[in-house]
Amino acid sequence: MSDSRASSLRFVLFASGVTAIGGFLFGYDTGVINGANFLFKQYWNLDSAGEGLATASAILGCIPGAMFAGWLSDRFGRRRMLFLCAIVYAASGVLSAVPRTFHEFLAARFLNGLGIGASSMICPVYIAEIAPEKLRGRLGTLFQLAIVLGIFLALLANQWVRGWGAGDNVWNTTMGWRWMLGLEVLPAVVFLLLLFAVRESPRWLAQQGREAEAEEILRLAGGAEHAQRQMVEIRASLEEEEGRFSELLSGPFRRPLVLAVILMAFSQFTGINAIIYYSTPIFQSAWQGSDAEQAAFLASAWVGAVNVLFTLVAIALVDRAGRRPLLIVGTAILEAAWVLAGLMSHVHHNFGLLLCIMGVVAAFGISLGPIGWLFCSEVFPNRVRGRAMSVAAMTVWITDFIVTQTFPMMRDGLGATATFGAYAVVSLFSFLFVLAMIPETKGRTLEEIEHSWTRL
Repeated sequence: MSDSRASSLRFVLFASGVTAIGGFLFGYDTGVINGANFLFKQYWNLDSAGEGLATASAILGCIPGAMFAGWLSDRFGRRRMLFLCAIVYAASGVLSAVPRTFHEFLAARFLNGLGIGASSMICPVYIAEIAPEKLRGRLGTLFQLAIVLGIFLALLANQWVRGWGAGDNVWNTTMGWRWMLGLEVLPAVVFLLLLFAVRESPRWLAQQGREAEAEEILRLAGGAEHAQRQMVEIRASLEEEEGRFSELLSGPFRRPLVLAVILMAFSQFTGINAIIYYSTPIFQSAWQGSDAEQAAFLASAWVGAVNVLFTLVAIALVDRAGRRPLLIVGTAILEAAWVLAGLMSHVHHNFGLLLCIMGVVAAFGISLGPIGWLFCSEVFPNRVRGRAMSVAAMTVWITDFIVTQTFPMMRDGLGATATFGAYAVVSLFSFLFVLAMIPETKGRTLEEIEHSWTRL
């Protein structure tokens, strides 16, 4: 590899890696609830609806966070909004650890959700806009890898903090969950400091008329030839577009918007966050006995490890096999794994249930998890990408809230078998949707993907 190519690779990897810390914080917050939720359920003396609200309270903040982040990032830039996200993460980590009342807890979690919602939209967009097309798939899925690493390390942190109480359930119920949530401050501060070394998105700079800066960053990312070629395509793209959000509702870009919204809704309604948020309570209910709590924590950690492993598989394959094949295979396995999970739950086969839930997580990890965010970051036109991505991200959080809020009630009212069966049905429909509607975007520039919609 030549010195210039190595330098370009280092530049892109550093920028993408720092940005992906936003995904790590997203994942940490998602994973830390799994294990903390049954502790603060006891502390606040919550019923099933209250447990769902406490777990989903951050998601209520994710919805407006995602909704307004697109407009704000289009107006003020991706980098400035990432700074804001880091500050929100740090502040909410502190506030989530010190609430005196349940309402203070909900408010702190809502603030945290604002940061999650905004970063879930901005981070994939930034990575897609700075990465050369040959690396965009792997770098785009880096965001999902950071999420699942955050989830996995949060599960380990939960187990670590739980050990501070030396088996004292009273300490864990009153203090343990506070430390679990408060530890989020550490990676948030790291994120904030590293962002000072990250450059702005070249496509956003071009939209602001700052073409010299945009071309310099593109040159750092892929060399002089890459920068010249990309600037020609970006200029042509910006000239063709009026930049109105209405184009997404009535013009040729309505189709990618519809596809992105449906795909992201399926990514949640297939039930992944019933596992990510509630696997510890699920396993604790299934495995009765004095060691059920410890076994549940360990099983959740194994689930987190599987999530990381199969996201790495997706990263290895996404620019070789393509987006569409991974989605097809993953959603097919997802449907089968949910069916088997329902069967294992019905016959009370605990080890079989663990394997099936690992199968659900593995299938999601190679398909809807990383490819959903990647697909959405690729398919929208430049000048409305931020706002369009907001719609896709907002869809995730609305549907995620529904799943997170309803799972405890479905579990307690319908039973685990029927609940898993419902997720299996949705997974089947997601497979059929991908098979019929999702196009391949591998190896094409963002501008080539954009122009493809106008030729349909």
